Amino acid sequence: MEAELWKQVYKLVTKMAKGKTIKRATYTDGDIILTYMWAVIHDRPVYWACKKKNWPIYYRRRLLPNPSTMTRRLRRPELQKLLAEMEKSLVNRSPRSVCRWIDGKPLAIGGASKDSESAFGFGASCICKGYKLYAVSDLNQGFVEWTIRSMNHGEPTVAVDLVAGLDRGGYLVGDTAYDSNKLYEAASKRSIQLVAARKPGKALGHRRHSKYRIRSRELLERQFGKSLIIARRSIERMFGNLVCFPCGLKPLPHWVRTLHRVRLWVRGKMILYHLWRMRNEQVKFA
Repeated sequence: MEAELWKQVYKLVTKMAKGKTIKRATYTDGDIILTYMWAVIHDRPVYWACKKKNWPIYYRRRLLPNPSTMTRRLRRPELQKLLAEMEKSLVNRSPRSVCRWIDGKPLAIGGASKDSESAFGFGASCICKGYKLYAVSDLNQGFVEWTIRSMNHGEPTVAVDLVAGLDRGGYLVGDTAYDSNKLYEAASKRSIQLVAARKPGKALGHRRHSKYRIRSRELLERQFGKSLIIARRSIERMFGNLVCFPCGLKPLPHWVRTLHRVRLWVRGKMILYHLWRMRNEQVKFA
């Protein structure tokens, strides 16, 4: 599986990074990305990918950047933008769905970690330290929008930023954590109807509420709204696939610390995930 995914990664990088580099650079942006993706696909640190002995024989003629060059170049906004464009090109291969889902996945680290950018927050039914992946998923396109924040950020607050990057129109379905007036209004600016599950035993009360929140409540009384909430479980399966597929997003390794490195690592895993989805679709319709 790693060999098949690597062929797809190589083809994608050479196509999208062609001719992109910085002045007087020994290594192009494509060289840096390929070296980094070689580390990500094998769940190894960057310095491991900078050693020729860890590459197949037919790749050992290539000059490899040293770890300090990798660290410096991976921090450049142009290269991070190129990685995002690569991921977006994979997402946009398929038409969007009318209904999308929103949720978060904790990325826990050890409680004794000295990572100053991580924080304690509510993870999987417990309080843990680390980061969280906040994502919007689409049945056809995969994860269309996501971000990484420390664990102490509230899901409705981060969701406002995620919604701002979505295409206009359609439905966005979340669990009870997303039943927020501010989020309903933010979604409406993109012509999106947010539908969030009701908190058990909680009435709206007498204060003023967003009309889109009231509409969501009305939808939940109908069969259509109930079916949207049931379909929301698909994002749980997508998170499961993201973790369980070969080369997937396993628990953060000890060399992936600080927000910058976590975002880069997750970006690499997302690219692999979408390539894996593309491969499965090709096999399915072959």
